[in-house]
Amino acid sequence: MVPEPSNDITTPPKQGEHDAEVDSLFSDGGPLASGIEGFRPRQSQTDMARAVAHAISRRGTLLAEAGTGTGKTFAYLVPALLWGGKVIISTGTKNLQDQLFLRDIPVVRKALNAPVTVALLKGRANYLCHLHLERTQQNGRLTAREDVGYLREIARFAKTSATGDKSELSRVPENALIWNLVTSTRDNCLGAECTHYQDCFVMKARKEAQQADVVVVNHHLFFADVALKDTGVAELLPSANTVIFDEAHQLPDTATLFFGDTVSTSQVMELCRDVLAEGLSHARDGADWALTIAPVEKALRDLRLAFPAEGVKLAREQIAESSPFFPALAHLKAMLTQMTDVLASQAERAETIEQCRVRAVELGARLAAWAPSDDPEQRAVKVLWVDAFSQSLQLHQTPLSIAPVFSKQREGPPRAWIFTSATLAVKNDFTHYSEQLGLTGEPAMSWPSPFDYSRQALLYVPADLPSPNSPAYTDAVVAAALPVIEAAGGRAFLLCTTLRAVKRAAELLREVFAARELPWPLLVQGELGRTELLSRFRAAGNAVLVGSQSFWEGVDVRGDALSVVIIDKLPFAPPDDPVLAARIADMERRGLNGFMHHQLPEAIISLKQGAGRLIRNERDQGVLMICDPRLIAKPYGRRIWQSLPPFARSRELSTVQAFLQRMPPDAGDPA
Repeated sequence: MVPEPSNDITTPPKQGEHDAEVDSLFSDGGPLASGIEGFRPRQSQTDMARAVAHAISRRGTLLAEAGTGTGKTFAYLVPALLWGGKVIISTGTKNLQDQLFLRDIPVVRKALNAPVTVALLKGRANYLCHLHLERTQQNGRLTAREDVGYLREIARFAKTSATGDKSELSRVPENALIWNLVTSTRDNCLGAECTHYQDCFVMKARKEAQQADVVVVNHHLFFADVALKDTGVAELLPSANTVIFDEAHQLPDTATLFFGDTVSTSQVMELCRDVLAEGLSHARDGADWALTIAPVEKALRDLRLAFPAEGVKLAREQIAESSPFFPALAHLKAMLTQMTDVLASQAERAETIEQCRVRAVELGARLAAWAPSDDPEQRAVKVLWVDAFSQSLQLHQTPLSIAPVFSKQREGPPRAWIFTSATLAVKNDFTHYSEQLGLTGEPAMSWPSPFDYSRQALLYVPADLPSPNSPAYTDAVVAAALPVIEAAGGRAFLLCTTLRAVKRAAELLREVFAARELPWPLLVQGELGRTELLSRFRAAGNAVLVGSQSFWEGVDVRGDALSVVIIDKLPFAPPDDPVLAARIADMERRGLNGFMHHQLPEAIISLKQGAGRLIRNERDQGVLMICDPRLIAKPYGRRIWQSLPPFARSRELSTVQAFLQRMPPDAGDPA
């Protein structure tokens, strides 16, 4: 299928110097077909590989939207491994990062017989730190009973592992609290001063990355480095010829996170704990260390108590001038300065005390920077806001637009920049995405999915549902979903836009399943980890999973274990989000409609991700049920469903039930 150009962005020339080679590589008789089991040519994949090869050869930029089933990973890997030079591939998640490094790249490299070296680079929190392991073993500051056993496992792992990557130690959960005590942070790493520097797993990983032809990172790592110069990517980027962002639809949110600045009460509290430990270890007679940190800890508690409720997000302008927040913040700054002075007087006693002093100075500066600016230009480019959690408070400075900062990062020697995802455009229009990243005018192409959606899938929008703002809306969604779940024999995802809806839907389904003695396992986000939930869902074959945002993307369940995806509401961002409100206000000052230019495109891209969970291969079949009546009732609804794949559509439950009954029991492979 010939790719369609976007409405506003130039399409790259069709001819490229590697076109004939690409066609041969992806052909029936090519090395991919003969070297990779199950590979078969797909025209859309070949066309995308041509476009990527062309961008690489001219050191240009390409926005590449490839529908589910196109095979975009191989489409960018083949030209990258053959002609990309020094390549950085950045993925959306660490799971996808591992998949690329452990499975996809080795398969393609072997098929092509490409003599390239490959390295995996993660953030420092993923690597065991010899120094912090040693200190934890010595001081025994463990927070849970199971940590004793975990610590023994980690100590053995440290002696045998070549990488120190905690994902390799399956006997200790990746989210176990013990990892916080045996890994380093940017703040507490001693760098070249560390006695274990020569054996440091982080340094080894960075050295391997510098020497490799292809380096696999993730978006958080990439942008953390751009902002903090701390992850090793800064050392890689100047020598890179090609940068590829997979799952590139996540970049605006990730870049926003790192191009701003956040300081939290938890960071200051962690500093206080380290000050006490290092002071008692190295300068016990230099100060009353407990008395030194006590005023800071009290000031932190007082600052958090300025907002009685948790889950509060407020822009600086929304906080009343009479609020106790402002005097509490000023008092915290003063107490932190006092502690910094004590650290300065003892800094010569130990490198670790000097390190605490440096951290205290940095945190003090960041707290001081969280203040309204008198400069109107500064007020026009960032928003100050507060996020209150149960035990902590975060103070954010977030840029209204990341385009200027990201454009600056792309300056320098010419190199290829590839942005690819299944969801970058709205009705084949890349304007929203390109403007967010400062990519306006860059070439963009879209390849629709090769799947036959009109035959394989049905889009169902039930009639007579109440307004999404109705207090009983989730109850109505579950009532409408139950007949569909029953017709499918379970085998369903119920994806909600809020955790509150997840909890309510799970309660209702649990009651109904028990009352009717329905045999389907009910899996609920939060009751188990995401990986375990998905594993159980696949194994059961007839389960119902209720989840929120983390299940909208990056989830691949093929075959008849998943035959229904139910979405409760259109995924519009919460209207009380301070950054969203500031961006909309900025757009409206410039004469734009904030809803049409920002909120709607964002919701469409997110909805496309959720809808993409349903059909994962040529044999999958199923029903996408979108419960939100706005899809039909609102004028913008047409723009939304036209941006989805070309499903057959119905509003009749009987049509849905008949469709599900016609589905063969082995509609797809169980992989």
